[in-house]
Amino acid sequence: MSARDQLLEHRPSILVAALGTTFGVALLGLTHVVEQVVAASVVSSSVTVTGLLGAAASVFVGLALYVAAIVTSNTFATVVAGRTPTIALLRLLGSSARDQRRAVAREGLVVGLAGAVIGIVAGIALVVVAVRVLVAQGHLPDLAYSYVSVGGLVPAVAVVLTTVAAAWVGSRRVLQVTPLKATEAAQDAPLPGRSRRVVRTVFATLLVVGGGLLLVAGVVVGLADPTGVLVAFAGGVLSFTGVVVGAHALMPAVLHAVGRAFGSSQVARLASENAVRQPERSTRATIGVVIGVTLVTTLSVALETLRTFVHTLEQDPTYAAQLDQFFSTTLLVVAGLVGFSAVIAAVGMVNDMSLSVLQRRRELGLLRAVGSTAGQVRRMILLEATQMALTAIVVGVALGVVYGWAGAQALLGSVNDGALIAPTLPVPLLVGLALTAAVLAGVAALVPARRATSVTPVEALAAR
Repeated sequence: MSARDQLLEHRPSILVAALGTTFGVALLGLTHVVEQVVAASVVSSSVTVTGLLGAAASVFVGLALYVAAIVTSNTFATVVAGRTPTIALLRLLGSSARDQRRAVAREGLVVGLAGAVIGIVAGIALVVVAVRVLVAQGHLPDLAYSYVSVGGLVPAVAVVLTTVAAAWVGSRRVLQVTPLKATEAAQDAPLPGRSRRVVRTVFATLLVVGGGLLLVAGVVVGLADPTGVLVAFAGGVLSFTGVVVGAHALMPAVLHAVGRAFGSSQVARLASENAVRQPERSTRATIGVVIGVTLVTTLSVALETLRTFVHTLEQDPTYAAQLDQFFSTTLLVVAGLVGFSAVIAAVGMVNDMSLSVLQRRRELGLLRAVGSTAGQVRRMILLEATQMALTAIVVGVALGVVYGWAGAQALLGSVNDGALIAPTLPVPLLVGLALTAAVLAGVAALVPARRATSVTPVEALAAR
């Protein structure tokens, strides 16, 4: 496969790498601009402000890179699954599995470099435009700003390293391809061995249970001391890591439950079964969105609960209105920054859905051959995408509400005389997530559905 073909096959992965780099470069670039503004006005406090801004920016960039790594790893795993016959043929001709895995890892380097270059240019351009607009509107002083710093390019390096590592992890499925598969059609790689799945499930269960106990302990400690939020934070990180590790057991079960809500028609039943037939594939397509939605919901619920609690304590209407505006602005900014990881994850879901449909051309051709219309095939794919999008958002919102409330409770319990605080749900966020699910499902199904119905049944059945 030529370098051009590799880049075309990995266009969604390049987009993910470019988005991650753009976000990191732009965020750190704007931080660098703020540092210059502070240094020009209050030199003595610039070091403290610089440290705080750098720490906050690093957290958000780290979240984006974390989600991008999962999405990229899933994408490479899906690509490898689609190349099973080609890899098997090369194995039959004498190539070793490790040679093939190194080849896939090299593709990760190419993808990372391409995405990083695009992201650097786009990120710097965003900073320049944003600063010029803010200067023109009088929100920033007209200084001789420096838009690029060595530290601001760190995200680009991080993206390249993350993409290579994710490609290496995603390409581990190459080791499972045997030369005998040279005669088989493209399909998903076999599921991991039973013993590996058992160990993974047990480890995930221990993380969820241990993290859950710490989360409860943080809430209890928070009834007397606000430092309980630190215990709750550790519990949230551990338990959520357990959810991600054990997603192969959780997501198919929730997918099946959501799929049953679509009715009992032939198209709905096929869509429901397709979504859970390959648990690893379904998990790859949804877990990134779950992470992004959980992060956004957690911060939104925590801030909304905090705002409601502070509002009830404040008797001055004017000051209460100012606090309300402050929390609203903070919520929008933080949700926007963290929401960027959800955008990256959504791109990954669309990519996985597209590759999955391409790998099932023979199956879809068979459905057409036995009487299914092009419209029925399109509806089936749309229902599959809707099922995955809804499942990811439902799971993410449920986890986010629990984590957000636990964090707010652990922080505010001692101030509330040791009483429990009811969580406040951000209704606009929930409505926005519902609309996002509809849009995401439509986008994820649009291109695959068109490709699936653009070939005749005979051509699809003849595809290898």
